[in-house]
Amino acid sequence: MDFDVLVDRRNTDCVKWDGLKAVYGRDDILPLWVADMDFKSSPKIIEAIIERANHGVFGYPIGSKEVFQPFIEWNEKRNSLYIDEGWILPCPGIVTAFCLAVLAFTKEGEKIMIQTPVYPPFYSSVKDNNRVMIENQLIENEGYYTIDFEDFEKQIRENDVKLFILCNPHNPIGRAWNKEELKKMADICLKYDVKIFSDEIHSDLLFKRAKFTSILSLDEKYRDIAAAAMAPSKTFNIAGLFSSIVVIPNEDIKGIYLKISESLHIGSLNIFGLTAMEAAYKYGEIWLKEVLEYIEGNSDYMETFIKENMPEIKYRKPEATYLGWLDFRALFPKAQDLDNFLINKAKVALNNGIAFGKKGEGFARINLGCPRSILEEALNRIKEAL
Repeated sequence: MDFDVLVDRRNTDCVKWDGLKAVYGRDDILPLWVADMDFKSSPKIIEAIIERANHGVFGYPIGSKEVFQPFIEWNEKRNSLYIDEGWILPCPGIVTAFCLAVLAFTKEGEKIMIQTPVYPPFYSSVKDNNRVMIENQLIENEGYYTIDFEDFEKQIRENDVKLFILCNPHNPIGRAWNKEELKKMADICLKYDVKIFSDEIHSDLLFKRAKFTSILSLDEKYRDIAAAAMAPSKTFNIAGLFSSIVVIPNEDIKGIYLKISESLHIGSLNIFGLTAMEAAYKYGEIWLKEVLEYIEGNSDYMETFIKENMPEIKYRKPEATYLGWLDFRALFPKAQDLDNFLINKAKVALNNGIAFGKKGEGFARINLGCPRSILEEALNRIKEAL
């Protein structure tokens, strides 16, 4: 597939392109913010949706075994992860999934821990549901992030944390947490009876030499306190079809979660989302391989461009996701100044790092899931503005 092709997304009710004026105050800027790709999805997915549309009857879907079996086989093949069909619960989206976890596993006023800087809905899922947020700040060293395990345990112990929402691979820093790191966190959570909800939406978006390890791949004693959410949405660029999967091995925890989901009537998926999900996990592997090679090429191109033209900006290639985390602190340590520069001078729309937490100030997140020409234009605009 030719990922250099420019697909005009304007006037398609597209947040990334049509939402610029509402979010940034102007629409004459180049958008590399919202985490979806500017590429057409896999032709196999498009064909499956067209075939389903041609049937012409769009009644209530059931989500049969045939829909989820490819997802099970996909994870076993790619991630060496066993998933029982009985562990699966459908959900419209990953954010919805961890909001349900907040409601299911905690009460108002109880403490929930997240690792920062992190995807903004992690914050709102806690605050909007009247829970108390506890932060375990990640340690940054030359753009590489690690976990402060001493603080991790201290925060849980001193605050009586009930739920830990994990991001793996982590958005925006691009770390794919390894088995040892996951086990250390899981041991602490087990020690203090803390449930773990793992957002694993980026688990298939891995660069070469990177490896994904699910929280559910650990021993059974850890699986008994854990749930994970996965989806084809980021992987195959079908986020607008709202089809995700929550995997919960422990029957008691699953029952608690399911009760909340059913009380809000959130257990059904869009009929085209189900069609796309089945096709993605059945036939999407070749397309994914090609798109990952292209995106990694974008990352390598950006790394070289920055070193040669804008050495004041720091960039470390991520292990996973199609998101780059740019360090502007040497130039614009204050979020407001960085916004003014990017939006009004460079005329590019990136995500200001402050939205990911206090430690994100001076950083910006850039979406690499775009044709090379768009990335080149964005980087040249930043260079010229500097």
